[in-house]
Amino acid sequence: MTGSLFKANFWSTDILSTTGYDSIIQHLNNGRKNCKEFEEFLKERAAIEEKYGKDLLSLSRKKPCGQSEINTLKRALEVFKQQVDNVAQCHIHLAQTLREEARKMEDFREKQKQQRKKTETVMDAAHKQRNLQFKKTMDAKKIYEQKCRDKDEAEQAVHRSANVANQKQQEKLFVKLATSKTAVEDSDKAYMLHVNTLDKVREDWQSEHIKACEVLEAQECERINFFRNALWVHVNQLSQQCVKSDDMYEQVRKTLEMCSIEKDIEYFVNQRKTGQIPPAPIMYENFYCPQRNAAPPGKTTGPNLARRGPLPVPKSVPDDPDYSLVDDYSLLYQ
Repeated sequence: MTGSLFKANFWSTDILSTTGYDSIIQHLNNGRKNCKEFEEFLKERAAIEEKYGKDLLSLSRKKPCGQSEINTLKRALEVFKQQVDNVAQCHIHLAQTLREEARKMEDFREKQKQQRKKTETVMDAAHKQRNLQFKKTMDAKKIYEQKCRDKDEAEQAVHRSANVANQKQQEKLFVKLATSKTAVEDSDKAYMLHVNTLDKVREDWQSEHIKACEVLEAQECERINFFRNALWVHVNQLSQQCVKSDDMYEQVRKTLEMCSIEKDIEYFVNQRKTGQIPPAPIMYENFYCPQRNAAPPGKTTGPNLARRGPLPVPKSVPDDPDYSLVDDYSLLYQ
């Protein structure tokens, strides 16, 4: 940029006015403030990313998440925990990157501040010199105008006293007129000198104003470009963070695709199986006539275990005195 827009549009018809220059300076001050605000935004975003990363890291490392799972699902969970850990580390790294970008913005602001300070110093001096010379010129003009009025009054006095005043008074009036004419000539020369000096100062000031406009416009172009690029980089960093996170989570998805329900079931069976023979049926046992060699309840004596047969017929008959009927049996003592 050549500064043509600034130097062509920030003038004033008032020689003492600094409206155009002040407008440019105010705009650049606002631009510097905007850079400062973005710098603070980056710092706060960095703090958020760092806190999130640390909290996520603590969650990944301290909080159990399916710790008793086995085989393929266990491997998937291990990959999941590792990738969450990696995502947390990425957010912490992003926080460091954002702080570095904020530092770059701060350095840029300071650099422009120092560059502007040189231009503002020159312009302040030019404004002071212009204002001072303008005041001197106006003071010289007032003196010149007053001397001209004094001369005119002296001339009128001489004309009025031509037929009235005596010779001595007329001589005094002529001396006063001559003196006033000399004062007019001297004040006129001083006034002209100040006018010429002011014009030279005005030219110098205008030249410095044009240079300042060119420098400040170039600086503003640089600031806008830097700010735009900084914002572009910031958004790219956030997008890259999302891509990295998605890549890490994709590793989890791939591991989950390899997870096999059948293999996990088989793995559990092979690791924890307790036997393939179920318990035998619990058989009825008569309290009075237990079968010989009966196996304990719940266990078998062999693969060809026969079921218990009917009750044996007693050897004695009802007429046998050793045989007692149930009806004749009593638990009561006679």
